[in-house]
Amino acid sequence: MPLPYPLDSISPASVSRMAAASALAAGLCIPLAAMAQEPTSEPSSTTWGLGLGVVSRQEPYAGIDRDNTPIPLLQVENRYIHLFGPRIEFKLPSLDISDSQRLNFGIVGKYDGSGYKEDDAPILNGMDERKGGFWAGGKVEWSSDLVDVSAEWLADASGNSSGQVVNLGLERTWRFGNHVLITPHVGASWQDDKTVDYYFGVSDSEARIDRPTYIGESAMSIETGVRGVYMFDKHHSVLMSVEVTSLPDEIKDSPLVDRSTTNSVSLGYIYRF
Repeated sequence: MPLPYPLDSISPASVSRMAAASALAAGLCIPLAAMAQEPTSEPSSTTWGLGLGVVSRQEPYAGIDRDNTPIPLLQVENRYIHLFGPRIEFKLPSLDISDSQRLNFGIVGKYDGSGYKEDDAPILNGMDERKGGFWAGGKVEWSSDLVDVSAEWLADASGNSSGQVVNLGLERTWRFGNHVLITPHVGASWQDDKTVDYYFGVSDSEARIDRPTYIGESAMSIETGVRGVYMFDKHHSVLMSVEVTSLPDEIKDSPLVDRSTTNSVSLGYIYRF
């Protein structure tokens, strides 16, 4: 029976809507995508699934409301690609190190819904719109019986921020009986100065008394969380994710920010054909 398997940590989320995960219009975090993957063996034929998810996310901008958004879910996988929601991975040949260890490689693309409009919160009034966009890059993952370790580099292919992000993640999955998978994970996300400045900086033309000019610098955030799957049978699964991200000083010091952490809770259902 094909099992949802939490393998990809894209997860290590970054400090804005980039994380873990995201994405997909409202920032559905990637862990829901990861839990729809196959185990260590590659699927011999194309599998696909449809479902619905909802994500509840608190962004770091001062005065911004919590975002609760339903998300349609589409999953397609075979030996060449893995598509889930806003993220697609083109699989490259893997390297088997031993019976229990393997290096996986891939080319990754995803839509990220980061950014804001000036009417999203009072502190953003008079700010130019910050847009999300399409990000692309590469990924390598060491998969073993003990732990899964991943590294991912992404660049803003849309050119909005012209930035880069590097995500590192570590996770392990425990299976309980035939129905439950639990995956605690920890990750680090580095964003370059262009990314931080685009989403959290304030230009001279945007500055005001309570919002001074601010130039963003490169930053590293830390995320912890847990993902879970309950499989009713080979077709029906419920997916869950809870994540908390600790913001670095380079973002907390922005006059647009009044929080030291962000958090998200995601819940989804998928039917696999």
